[in-house]
Amino acid sequence: MPSNLSHPLLAVMAACGLSACAVGPDYRQPELATLPGSFKHEAGWQTVQPREGQAAADENAPWWQPFADPTLDALLRELAAASPGVAQAEARYRQAQAALRATRAAFSPTVGASAGARRSGSDASIANALTLDLSASWTPDLWGRLRREAEAGRAELQASAADLAALRLSLQATLAQNYIRLRIFDLQRELLAQTEQAYLRSLELTRNQYDAGFAARADVVQAEAQLESVRAELLDLAGQRATVENAVAVLAGRPPSALALSADGSLPQLPAVPPAMPGSLLTRRPDLVVAERRVAAANARIGVAEAAWFPELTLSLSGGYQSGSLRSLLDAPSRVWALGPTLAATLFDGGARSAAVDQAVAAHEESAAAWREAVLAALQETEDALARLRALEALAAQQGRVVALAQENERLVTNRYRSGLVSFLEVAVAQNTTLSARRAALDVTRDRLEASVQLVASLGGGWTQSVD
Repeated sequence: MPSNLSHPLLAVMAACGLSACAVGPDYRQPELATLPGSFKHEAGWQTVQPREGQAAADENAPWWQPFADPTLDALLRELAAASPGVAQAEARYRQAQAALRATRAAFSPTVGASAGARRSGSDASIANALTLDLSASWTPDLWGRLRREAEAGRAELQASAADLAALRLSLQATLAQNYIRLRIFDLQRELLAQTEQAYLRSLELTRNQYDAGFAARADVVQAEAQLESVRAELLDLAGQRATVENAVAVLAGRPPSALALSADGSLPQLPAVPPAMPGSLLTRRPDLVVAERRVAAANARIGVAEAAWFPELTLSLSGGYQSGSLRSLLDAPSRVWALGPTLAATLFDGGARSAAVDQAVAAHEESAAAWREAVLAALQETEDALARLRALEALAAQQGRVVALAQENERLVTNRYRSGLVSFLEVAVAQNTTLSARRAALDVTRDRLEASVQLVASLGGGWTQSVD
């Protein structure tokens, strides 16, 4: 290598090796100042102040285990393996992985090779030209542009992973809620079947009363109408159950014809809410992780935009052979080489770089605002679920008293009817009141289970209580 080139080249390479700066702001995770130490609507359960480790996510056990339903467990595990929605999110995650690898490839030099043969001539002579070349070039990351791009790529990859987790959790919660509705439909069908038998007995009693001259024909007609009304409700309920069962099948990744859940009278257990839940549990919600990683990626892109203001250095090396004949192509006199740095900078672009920086800064501010909005929405969802669970707990107890009173009233009115003291209209009213009360009690049970699933989803998964 000529001495007049070696010293500048070594100086440039030393500068590249020593350079570790990266333009643009370093990332600082958004503060969670808006997260409370506890939840407002948690007061009904809170017995102690939250402390670190009291309520924490269990990453190993699935969140639905406290519901203690083997069929639900099997369906949710099947969803994770067969859901087309999950498969799409997994494919997007692999795309993000590939994009990050492509970004990191820019740190490495580019090496190329070429070979060629050309024959040219004129009326006086003909000449052959054979070439064999090898070239390499490298653009050192002096100002950290590539590092910021890789930083943005890592954040996007992490956001993609969290997005996959968020989608999986959302689908699991939707499937669990549909499964709960299906089981409630089964219990309602059982209730209507029992009511149908009770109405059949009432119709038989009314006919006997009519034959004995103690009841009018209108009482018989009313008893028949009441019976047929319940049978119509059974048919409608069967249609609703089929629709929900189809939804469960598709969420689990099956065609509707491939799933048939028989009615077995079972119902998932209602998980107990921990005595205290710190607001920091929300930080494990996948959608909040997505929002925070988007802020990190937007922050890194500010540095990418700012790096465009600085010159770009490229080191290139090429060498090879050129000869007029294949026999002498690899001889020493045929060797050629070139080595040198290139420094390139944009002197005027009409404000394009300035606009790019402003755009990156505004995108970062938008992402930060989206993060804060997501945190507030998460707080609202959790507070709503806690408030609903608390209200439904009281409503369930109240509805139990309503059912007991309705059943007692029906028994008393039926006895009075047997004695000929009241008309069948009063019996029908009492029976319908009992049916409505019992169906309302099942609705409350459904709402409590669904609210429990919603609370789990609002907190990003399940929870376990530490043992002192």
